[in-house]
Parts: sequence; C-alpha cells; structure tokens
Amino acid sequence: MRISTQEHPALVKAQSVMDALPWLNRHQGKICVIKFGGNAMIDDELKAAFAHDVVFLRHAGLKPVVVHGGGPQISAALKLHDIDSEFKAGLRVTSPEAMNVVRMVLAGHVQRELVGLINQHGPLAVGLTGEDADTITAIKHWPENEGGEKVDIGRVGEIAGVDPGAVEALLADGRIPVISPVARSVDDDYVYNVNADTAAAAIAASLDAHTLVFLTDVEGLYADWPHSEDVISRLSASELEKILPELADGMVPKMAGCLHAVRNGVGSARVIDGRVQHSVLLEMFTREEIGTLVMPDIEEGLR
Repeated sequence: MRISTQEHPALVKAQSVMDALPWLNRHQGKICVIKFGGNAMIDDELKAAFAHDVVFLRHAGLKPVVVHGGGPQISAALKLHDIDSEFKAGLRVTSPEAMNVVRMVLAGHVQRELVGLINQHGPLAVGLTGEDADTITAIKHWPENEGGEKVDIGRVGEIAGVDPGAVEALLADGRIPVISPVARSVDDDYVYNVNADTAAAAIAASLDAHTLVFLTDVEGLYADWPHSEDVISRLSASELEKILPELADGMVPKMAGCLHAVRNGVGSARVIDGRVQHSVLLEMFTREEIGTLVMPDIEEGLR
C-alpha cells in the first residue's frame, strides 16, 4: 500500500529541519563562543555529543570558538603527582610546580582530546592556548581574605587583555579554535592559570561575538536557590547586575561573564545544562528554553 506524504516516517525529521530554518538564517556567519566544562567534560557520551554539536554549528554557517576548562582533570593530576591543593581566600594556590601540571593537563590532555573528537568529523579544530600569539595576557591575581588583606595564591592571573588576531585568522580559514585558559604575563616571564569562564567572556567580547554559551551542571540560573529550582529563563544586563552579589559562588564567574559579554558588544549570553545531550543545538535552533538567556539592556542593544 502506498504511504501518503503525511504518514511518511521521515516527515518528522523533515519538519525538524524546516523548523530550524529561521534560526539558521539568524545565526548565519556569526561568531559563537562556547565555554565547555562541567560533567560534559568527563562523560564520554556528552563529550562526543558536544563535538558533534560544534561541527554542526560550523557546517550550518556559524563560526564556533571553544574555550574549555579542566578543573576535575587538574585535581586528579595534582593528586597523581603528589602536589597538595591548598586553598586561600577560597581559591586554589597554584605553585610553579602546580602550574606545570595545569599547562600539561589543559593543553596536553583536555585540549588534545577535544580537538581529536571534533576532527573525527573532518579537519576543522585547531588547538591553541592563551599563551600563543599572546592571545590572552594577564597580571597576578591578589584576592583578599575576610580581613581585607591581600593573599598570595601563586600563578593565578587576572586577564589584562585579549588579542584576537590568531583566533580571527583561524576563523577566516574555516577552522574551529579550541582555546586553553592559560595566559602570558604582561610584566614578567610567568604563565598564569586564568578562570575559563572569565576567559570565554573576554574572548567573546574581543571578537564581538553574536552569542556566548556556558555549559554547566545545572539547568540554568535558579530564581531562589536553594529554596526553589525554578529557572530564570531570561533577564537583562541590569537585572543580572542587581542580583549578582547574591548568587552562589559557583555561578558567579559564569553570570559575571555573561554580564561582561553583553555589556561589551556580545549580542547575548546563555547558561545551559551541559548534562543534556545536544543542549547547544536545542538552545540555538529550537524554541526550547533549556537555560538562562542574558540580553543587553535596550539602550545598549541600540548602540
């Protein structure tokens, strides 16, 4: 018996492609910076799905840039090398010995694995660190303890500047840059470990990116954590600025990164659940709101 077009089993797939058309037009040729971290980094299926998503973005006409973290891998490597993880002012002290391990893990393991996963779909990904071509430069970070005194935590840096030239050259060549968050010092010969969330936001701003996406281990920004698991689906830069001091420590770098990005030329910023397979595609190409969207204030968007 002949199957009518309406009953054809492939019709659902065709409809999905058609539904994505408005988003394909909207994102065409735009730069998308994605911070890759959380459980997505240590789960093989999630890693493979993320690599597939990034390649899809590239073939759909976007220009993806990946910035990755590596906290769990760094902690495991430090333990393996019998290097203590001391914390001061809530931050891990990074000794010169620990910094050598950080560079090895980020650029030698995490980045290489991610580049390899992406390149299973074609020779697209190129790895670089913030050291390369002085893409990221930093100064020493001096946090303060509860008494207001500055604390020395070693080779941890604050981002001083971003030179996007090397990244722009790779994008112009059709490549997918995969960036490790280590930075060259601006005033000595040291290399610093920098926060990957902060690095992603700074890179997105330097590229005038269309959007910045943070993959994390929660559904988004909760409205009243820990009393409620209701997720805020969207908010403006001004709204975020008001609640930022009240947020849980783990969300502060991501939401501060969102705020910095949209206040410095990035069209939008998102925090989405990286535990969901293909969450990047769901957020970018469907009406599903699976995280928290941060938009510039109206007056900023008109500039």
